[in-house]
Amino acid sequence: MQQYQNMITRQRKWMFFLLALLVLGAGFTPYPRIFLGLILGAVISFFNLWLLQSKVNKLGHAVAKQKSAHSIGTFTRLAAAVLAVLIALRFEDYFHLVSVIIGLMTAYLVIMIDFIYFRFRD
Repeated sequence: MQQYQNMITRQRKWMFFLLALLVLGAGFTPYPRIFLGLILGAVISFFNLWLLQSKVNKLGHAVAKQKSAHSIGTFTRLAAAVLAVLIALRFEDYFHLVSVIIGLMTAYLVIMIDFIYFRFRD
């Protein structure tokens, strides 16, 4: 269980680091609309990552206690992604839609990189 907690901490740190880079990109490059779209998508992606990690943790505790478990929040994560796209469509002057969609994938990219890096390191 400690290894799982370490993985969660690493992934959240990487997401914060990525968000900080995106904020710097929005502030110091001539493409703020693209970076704001990436920030919006990455923030929703970070929320989805946090939600998924907490639901999986609850699922693990329920299985360990041999109790029934609820879902892992798929509908909530999809609703958050739809909300991000709706915000980007409503405020097209501030957010680039394709960047929002790419930003929504950042948590999955962080998960895959974390898995590959620590799989080959061990």
